[in-house]
Amino acid sequence: MESLKLTAQKRNKSEDVKKMIKSGFIPAVVYGPHLGTNKLVKASVNDLRKIVAAAGESTLIDLIVEGKSEGKVLIKEEQRDPIKDTLIHVDFYEVDMTKEIHAEIPLRFIGESKAVKELAGVLIRSINEIEVKCLPADLVNHIEVDISSLNTFDDVIKIHDLRLPKGIKLIHETDDVVATVAEPKAEEVFETAPAESEQVAQVETGAAEEAEAVGEEKAEGKTEAKK
Repeated sequence: MESLKLTAQKRNKSEDVKKMIKSGFIPAVVYGPHLGTNKLVKASVNDLRKIVAAAGESTLIDLIVEGKSEGKVLIKEEQRDPIKDTLIHVDFYEVDMTKEIHAEIPLRFIGESKAVKELAGVLIRSINEIEVKCLPADLVNHIEVDISSLNTFDDVIKIHDLRLPKGIKLIHETDDVVATVAEPKAEEVFETAPAESEQVAQVETGAAEEAEAVGEEKAEGKTEAKK
């Protein structure tokens, strides 16, 4: 089980969010089924940005509020400024370590595919994360997918082929394709057809010969007129 630590402070509902962010803090809320009311907290911009980047939505975070442990939480939602794309709010979900939870875990593709390296194929990743259920302690921040089994364009990796860590179960058992390798596209070459070129040449030659014959007739006509 991977776990990170975040230190936060309590905040009042009446605090001005814009002033809070300008002073170097980002507001957050903590909620969960066993909490009576939501907990309003704030954390430093740098600390929260690092946690969001490292944790994703499937890594447990030890939340410390003013020196006191508030349990383990998961990031459920993050809000960003629509223009600057900066972090402006985070929702944390406090988990019950004794009950299974649902989570989406990203896939990390590893290894080397023979079909890509030797046959110049293109790796197609059809699924980038899977939905699982497990106890919070069994959560991982990614699941590895070894693509070294993709030796030909007919080989595929399906969801049921994945090696899941201990304690993690798929929510939906399917035959969905996770990855495959597509054949490279052949380059199209556009050339003028030989027959067409010959036909054009024949037309041009015929026109030239006709013009030459007309010229000769006119010249002969002038010679006879002088006689």
